[in-house]
Amino acid sequence: MKRLTLILLAFFSNLALAGLQEIPVKDIEGKDTSLKAYEGKLLLVVNVASQCGLTPQYKSLQALQEKYEAKGFTVLAFPSNDFGAQEPGTNQEIKEFCSTKYKVTFPLFGKIHVKGDEQHPLYAALTGQQGAFPGDVKWNFGKFLIGPDGKPLARFEPATTPDDAALVKAIEEALPKKS
Repeated sequence: MKRLTLILLAFFSNLALAGLQEIPVKDIEGKDTSLKAYEGKLLLVVNVASQCGLTPQYKSLQALQEKYEAKGFTVLAFPSNDFGAQEPGTNQEIKEFCSTKYKVTFPLFGKIHVKGDEQHPLYAALTGQQGAFPGDVKWNFGKFLIGPDGKPLARFEPATTPDDAALVKAIEEALPKKS
């Protein structure tokens, strides 16, 4: 199994070099999709958890979504239980939590692993040895800014809040240009 995982990680890391948009993911409902569905948009990919000290970042993530959505930006949230078992719920429980407690309108995806032997290929492409930003995600609410062309632009650590000046500046500078 470990050998198969390594082969798949190598495959998807190479695929990611051509763009993250082709890597398959599942939405919160379990439907197959990919980042291709967001082609042309500036993306903020975030690994999230419902029972973390950083969970209130959902509020600021939603504020970013509302402020920049019309300009071609969206937050993509990937729940993960990899850190302190702080996302123990089912996808349905996660969806309900996000919509009722934080009024989240940005896309949520199925729970994944962002590190370790079962690391999802998206995160392998972002943080693996051949990834855009090598080095494990350190905790919940790590953030990756992905350009409208599907290329990784920046990485922000979990303690960097969504309203941090450097993150906001990076978003504003990378927003799709209207012609």
